[in-house]
Amino acid sequence: MKLPFVLAKRFVAGENFQESIPKAQYLNNKNLRLTLDLLGENVKDKATADETVDSYIHLLNGIKEHELLSSISIKLTMMGLDIDQGYCRENLFKLLDVASEHNQFVRVDMEGSDYTQVTIDLVKEAHEKYGAKHIGTVIQSMLHRSIDDVKELAELGVDIRLVKGAYKEPAEIAHQDMPTIREAWKECAKILLAKTKFPRFGTHDDELINWLRGYTADQNIASDSFEIQMLYGLREQTMVDLTGLGYRTRVYVPFGSDWFPYFSRRLMERKENIFFVLTAMFKK
Repeated sequence: MKLPFVLAKRFVAGENFQESIPKAQYLNNKNLRLTLDLLGENVKDKATADETVDSYIHLLNGIKEHELLSSISIKLTMMGLDIDQGYCRENLFKLLDVASEHNQFVRVDMEGSDYTQVTIDLVKEAHEKYGAKHIGTVIQSMLHRSIDDVKELAELGVDIRLVKGAYKEPAEIAHQDMPTIREAWKECAKILLAKTKFPRFGTHDDELINWLRGYTADQNIASDSFEIQMLYGLREQTMVDLTGLGYRTRVYVPFGSDWFPYFSRRLMERKENIFFVLTAMFKK
């Protein structure tokens, strides 16, 4: 039985792009930039992957038509990565051709650890052709490898969004306790602030937000030279306040009918997610 969408309405802007437009306009009117994220993952057939690419292109066209201050986020497994890497690459480059025409940016989301290396490989290849203006990716600080990935990608000038990570990963490849994950996040953040033009930091964690604000102030790093990002449905007033203080901000706005994996990952997969989502719901 399909669960009712009302369960996810707090965190998902709509079941299609049309439903998400009023929410996007509302947030833009509060001077918040957006990243629109069509939900879904692990497509297994080319017909569905081709439809997904068309949906991404439609999304880029819709952003332009409605004059939204928004980029887009994509998942490579929605574009056929599980089918064939070369096929997925063709789809990614097709989308980036349209993004370039629209002067738009595409964020390649980072999925579970099975996809980390292939995602980085494809992003590096795309970055070489399209540049940081049109393509970037996400690094999850919880993975042991991430500090080295950040160093490599920063050296290449790749646009990086740093997060703690929402996937449940084994101890042999990932930090398991929150203090260690936070420390890894901070070390990655220091590299990004020193080595990249405009790093992005995705977190609702007050400890990390306060650390980031204090560290950048101590280092004389301008508040508008990096971006603080949060998810739709959480800490909206905090984002408005940070914008008012001169920080660059962005809200990730997911939409789509395939919302349950996103919703469950935020609330069920790791006990820390439950804690942060529930506490964030009661913070402004």
